[in-house]
Amino acid sequence: MERPTIGIVGFGVIGQRWAACFAHAGHAVRVFDPTDRRETAFSEVLPALMADLDALKGPSPAPGALRLFPTLAETLEGVGFVQENGPENLALKRRLLAEIEDHVGDEVIIASSSSALLVSDMQAECRLPGRIVLGHPFNPAHLMPLIEIVGGKATDPQAIARARALYEAIGKKPVTLNREVTGHIALRLMGAMWREAIALVRDGVASVEDVDRAFMYGPGPKWTLQGSFISNSLNADGIEDFLHKYGPTYQAIWDTLLDAKLDGETIRAITASTDAAVGERSQRELKAAREAGLVDILKTVAERGAL
Repeated sequence: MERPTIGIVGFGVIGQRWAACFAHAGHAVRVFDPTDRRETAFSEVLPALMADLDALKGPSPAPGALRLFPTLAETLEGVGFVQENGPENLALKRRLLAEIEDHVGDEVIIASSSSALLVSDMQAECRLPGRIVLGHPFNPAHLMPLIEIVGGKATDPQAIARARALYEAIGKKPVTLNREVTGHIALRLMGAMWREAIALVRDGVASVEDVDRAFMYGPGPKWTLQGSFISNSLNADGIEDFLHKYGPTYQAIWDTLLDAKLDGETIRAITASTDAAVGERSQRELKAAREAGLVDILKTVAERGAL
């Protein structure tokens, strides 16, 4: 597959990681950000991100050139794909996507990294809304393989297919949504589990540490390797047998699932229990441990994962 030049619009945490991913995969990357932080991020952050990718995938045989530009027009000159990473503000996204269109060819796909906004809303002011797609990564975005792709009401299915092919070519694991839903897939799954986790802590059933341990040392490793459906099917004679055998148990759990509202009392309870679990460890320590651990886990998933 030909490696198009990539335009990165917005160079915050997500944009930096996208730039590293594409460059490590051999794409030339052109970057624009309107803030002063771009120069510092370029010189201080990118080397560490590229080192993470080297640890995960091996050194890139031919990394693409990464260049910063002072204007959006200069950045997007000659690009074949745009990854937009602006703030989660609908009015701003609409203006930004329409402005990006002014500087790229009609064939160029424009993907947004938005985590919550709907494509149908974002593409409303675009001249060619059919080329606007969602390409939502999962944090930390340079290491995690998941990319969620969905189109809006006016999106051309070919735009989705082309975006998926590009993401797969750089080693990502894309999933395509058949329709728009708030939060896409992964955040909704996380949200459902985390609501119950928060309620269990709030109601004094268990501490943050023990709720997290229950997942880390219970379903977490199995679901990481094989997902929930395949993993559960192995606990019986296939998924249908599992649902017949254990369906009543799960139904009883679903019938008694707790609800959680992030009111002041709940926030205080979760904060206190989380602080106790963190102890003296700093954010920097925890992030470094996460990144190093993810490299090892993702290597195992790449070798032995089911999907």
